[in-house]
Amino acid sequence: MPGSIKKEMEPQEHLKTCSGLGKALVQSVGGLSLQLIVVKNMELQTIRSEEGPARFRQKSSVVVASSTGGYTVSTAPADGEERLDAETGMVSVDPAGDKTRGTWDKKTDFLLSVIGFAVDLANVWRFPYLCYKNGGGAFLIPYLTFFLIGGLPLFYMELILGQFNRTGAISVWEHVCPILKGVGYAVILIAFFVDLYYNVIITWSFFYLFASFTSKLPWTSCDNEWNTPDCIDQLTDDFVNGTDGFNSTVNDTRRGISPAAQYYEREVLQLYKSEGIGDFGDLQWKLALCMLGVFILLYLSLWKGVRSSGKVVWVTATMPYIVLTILLIRGATLPGALEGIKYYLTPNFDRLMDSQVWIDAAQQIFYSLGAGFGVLIALSSYNKFHNNCYRDALVTSSVNCMTSFFSGFAIFSVLGYMSQKRGVPIDKVATEGPGLVFVVYPEAIATLPGSTAWAIIFFLMLITLGLDSSMGGTEAILTGLSDEFPILTRKRELFTGVILFVEFSLALINVSQGGMYMFHMLDQYAAGTSILFAVLFEAIGVSWLYGMTQFKQDVEEMLHFTPGLWWRFCWKFVSPLFLLFITIFSIVQYRPLAYEEYVYPPWGVGLAWCLSLSSMIFIPGYAVFKLLKLQGPFRERLAYAITPEFEHEEIRDKGEVKRFQLRHWLAI
Repeated sequence: MPGSIKKEMEPQEHLKTCSGLGKALVQSVGGLSLQLIVVKNMELQTIRSEEGPARFRQKSSVVVASSTGGYTVSTAPADGEERLDAETGMVSVDPAGDKTRGTWDKKTDFLLSVIGFAVDLANVWRFPYLCYKNGGGAFLIPYLTFFLIGGLPLFYMELILGQFNRTGAISVWEHVCPILKGVGYAVILIAFFVDLYYNVIITWSFFYLFASFTSKLPWTSCDNEWNTPDCIDQLTDDFVNGTDGFNSTVNDTRRGISPAAQYYEREVLQLYKSEGIGDFGDLQWKLALCMLGVFILLYLSLWKGVRSSGKVVWVTATMPYIVLTILLIRGATLPGALEGIKYYLTPNFDRLMDSQVWIDAAQQIFYSLGAGFGVLIALSSYNKFHNNCYRDALVTSSVNCMTSFFSGFAIFSVLGYMSQKRGVPIDKVATEGPGLVFVVYPEAIATLPGSTAWAIIFFLMLITLGLDSSMGGTEAILTGLSDEFPILTRKRELFTGVILFVEFSLALINVSQGGMYMFHMLDQYAAGTSILFAVLFEAIGVSWLYGMTQFKQDVEEMLHFTPGLWWRFCWKFVSPLFLLFITIFSIVQYRPLAYEEYVYPPWGVGLAWCLSLSSMIFIPGYAVFKLLKLQGPFRERLAYAITPEFEHEEIRDKGEVKRFQLRHWLAI
């Protein structure tokens, strides 16, 4: 081993050219005393800071090279593209990294991107219904409780991971806990699966948008070619059994279906032409063209990375708020609107004794914030190192929750109007999911003066709500894979096009005549138990294996303050228990896969579980692969597998494994 040299470095020095050096070791200095171990023949040196590995990757950098037994040392901003070598434990930096990895042009671009991703269609079509169903205003108690102890800490944790390590959801695990790198692959695959069906909802919205450019909306009458004798123009309490939102029974013998419901089921989906999951029928070319338009928009938004998507979100993230406000103002003037809002808000505290209310609140806050899909890690990885992501987490997550609550007023004012117009109780028109935004709301819009204009702005809102969420999911895939396989970064435009083309090709099955059966399967199994399983391991990996001591130091170095005891306690204990709680109940609540009255055959259920397990298997699979790939006794392999790469040298030199010490596990 060569001798060591001590040299004091001044933090204000600038980068000096090291001739012939393409990749160089980096070391945070900031005026610290460094130990430089010089290797001859232009080989890279191991550099170690006396203040430990928390300073190893950021702030300023030291570049060291040797050609004739001497050495050259200089400092530079460590904002370049960095890589840790698993075999040598050395950190390398590409001096051109800043040019190859984009950053947000403006802080607002990042904030709008996060808000746009988190605020999606579920904020409009699910939260208001859950609030109404689970005790009105009383539902806010479990919702805000789980937001504070579970959702927000996970949200904040992912922003820290991405910003500190400046890499995507896969490569970040090399810096945290290499054995859990399978978590990164799992969430990227889940994001891919979600794209396959989420973009279908945007496709339907485009279909409705184009259909709205007519003087008479096509879902207002029963004289169209897709209507059946069961179509009823107006559903009222004249019918014996009332209505469930878009179905009714007439004289106990004939089922009455609203024109809006038949338009959705028979013209848009054409599901009646399919007998089940094994019969997809023909491709619907109108929907296919709409889907092509969706993917073209995604490509134009993402092909230049955050520099292009950061501009698009100024429209897609803000327009829903404008439209929701307009819809609320119009809805509040409708007869019955006040009654609908009362149903939405009136608290029923007795419902808090029902465990299902708390389960619904926990699941809603988790899926609404979007933690675990790799998106927050990807988006924050393009931030500046000292960006205040703590404030960002508070602002963006709070905006998401307030949007959910605000949208309920716009939705229930219209549901109250529909209830009065039909002459039925509001619980007969209140619904969630696609039935709300593609049947009930369009039916209400059709009764308003200027219905064409109202329909156009409503479906534009749905499109923008969906687009920026889809952009976030796709960016997670692109960033995750390109950071793990840097060769993909060189041709960002081509790589983006390939990913979107593959997604488009596979998603076409969802716009066939039997596509709704595949859509429903993906919706239920692509990101259900599998994403909960992945995020549970993410929380354990960060708070227990990486450890609170190291994570706290990372935050302090980046933000110049230490996270409080509340955050550390939530990260270590509450958030993992929160995720375990949701995971267990998602399994306990399992019901056979069915869509309305159609029950999937055993092979269809098996296919659904294969879909779910295909992502989860990466977590144990990669862990086994990692242990088998490493050499030496099992204890040594395990030590390297659960230790961040920047600490591997310490294991080799001192034989010290922090993760094998009790104080590591007890630290908060």
